[in-house]
Amino acid sequence: MRTFLLIGLGGALGAWARWALSGAIAARWGGTFPLGTFLVNASGCFAIGFFLTLVAARFGDSTGARALVATGFLGAYTTFSTFSFETVTLLRAGAGLTALGYVISSLLLGLAATAAGILLARAL
Repeated sequence: MRTFLLIGLGGALGAWARWALSGAIAARWGGTFPLGTFLVNASGCFAIGFFLTLVAARFGDSTGARALVATGFLGAYTTFSTFSFETVTLLRAGAGLTALGYVISSLLLGLAATAAGILLARAL
C-alpha cells in the first residue's frame, strides 16, 4: 500500500510539473514546434538517467525512492504519449518535415540527456 501511495503522489506531482513547464514554455516561446513537450522529454530523460544511477550507486535498490521518483514523478512527467499525439497532429496538418525533425531530434536529445545524467551521477 505504501508503494502505491508513493507512486500516486509522485505521479500527481510529475503531471503537475509537466503541465506547468510545458505551458510556461509554450506561452513564452510558442510556435509550430512543440518545444514544451520536447524540453520536458529531454529533462525527464536526463533526470531518470541521473536518479536511477545515483540511487543504485549510493543506496542500492530503494523501492520507496524508486516508486516515488522514477515510477511516479518521472513516469507522469515525461510525455511520450503527448509526443506521439503531437507528431501525428503535425503529420495530419501536412507538416511532415517538422514531424520528422521533431521525432529525430527528440530521440537523439533524449538519448544524449540520459547518457549525460548517468555520467554526471557516476562522477559524484
